[in-house]
Amino acid sequence: MSFMKSIIQLLRPQQWVKNGFVFLPMFFSGNLFDGEMWVKSIWIFIAFSLAASSIYCLNDIKDAAADRLHPVKKLRPVASGKINRFEALSIMATLITGALLMSWFLTGWMASAIIAAYIVLNIMYCLGLKKVAIVDVFIISIGFVLRVVAGGVADGIMLSPWIILMTFLLALFLAFAKRRDDVILYQETKVVVRSNIVNYNLPFLDQTLGLLGCMTIVCYIMYSVSPEVEGRFNCRYVYITSFFVLAGILRYLQISMVNKKSGSPTKILLKDRFIQIVTVCWILAFVIILY
Repeated sequence: MSFMKSIIQLLRPQQWVKNGFVFLPMFFSGNLFDGEMWVKSIWIFIAFSLAASSIYCLNDIKDAAADRLHPVKKLRPVASGKINRFEALSIMATLITGALLMSWFLTGWMASAIIAAYIVLNIMYCLGLKKVAIVDVFIISIGFVLRVVAGGVADGIMLSPWIILMTFLLALFLAFAKRRDDVILYQETKVVVRSNIVNYNLPFLDQTLGLLGCMTIVCYIMYSVSPEVEGRFNCRYVYITSFFVLAGILRYLQISMVNKKSGSPTKILLKDRFIQIVTVCWILAFVIILY
C-alpha cells in the first residue's frame, strides 16, 4: 500500500489540472455542450496526463540529489528512496507507451504526434535545457501551447491565433512567477533549487511579470473585441469577461510579490478562494454571454 502511495506521489496527479488546457478549444469555439467533443477532449486529457507524469518521473530521477537539499522536494519518492531509479524508469516507459497508444487509437495520429513532441521537448528540458535561463521557461510555456493544439486537433477545431498567444503568455507569466519564488528561497536559505537560479533576480522577474501581465490582459481584450470573435458568436459583449481576467492576474501578482507564495500555480488554483471565485465567474460569464 505504501509503495502504491509512493507511485501516486511520483505521478503527481494534482498537477494534471494543467492539462485542462486541452478543453480550451472546445470552450472558446462555442461547443461546450457537444457530447462527442467532450469524449475526445477527455481522452486527450488522460493521454496528456500520462505523458506529463512520465516527465515527472524523469525529472525526479535527474533531480534526486538536488531535491534532497530542498525543504519540500526532499520528500519526493525518488529523492527519499521510496522508489528506486529502475522502478521510476519502468513507470516512465509504461506511461509514455500508454499516452501514445491512447492518443493514437482514440483521437488520431496528429494528436499522438503532438504528445510525442511534448514528451521529446520535455525530455530535452530534463536532460539539460532546464539549466538555460529563459529557455527553460519558454519550453514550459510551449508545453501548454501543445496541450491547446492537441485539444483542437482531437476535436477538429481550427484554433484562433489569439488562443495560442494567450496560452503562451499566461504560461510564461505563471512560470516566471514560480522562478521568483525560487529566487526568494535562494536568497533566504542559499539553497540552489535549480542550477540556473543565479541567472535570475527579483528586479528582472518583477519587471518581467509586470510586462507579461500587461501583455496577457491586452491580448485577451484584443481577442474579446476582435471581429472574428464577434462574428463567430454573434455577440459584442465578450469583452465583459476581461474584467475577471484582469482581477485574476492582479491577484496572482499580489500573491507573488506581496505574499511571496507563487511556488506552485496548481496549489494556488486549488487553494486560493479569490482565484477560484474569479475563475468560476469568468466561466459563468462566458457561458451566459456565448451560450
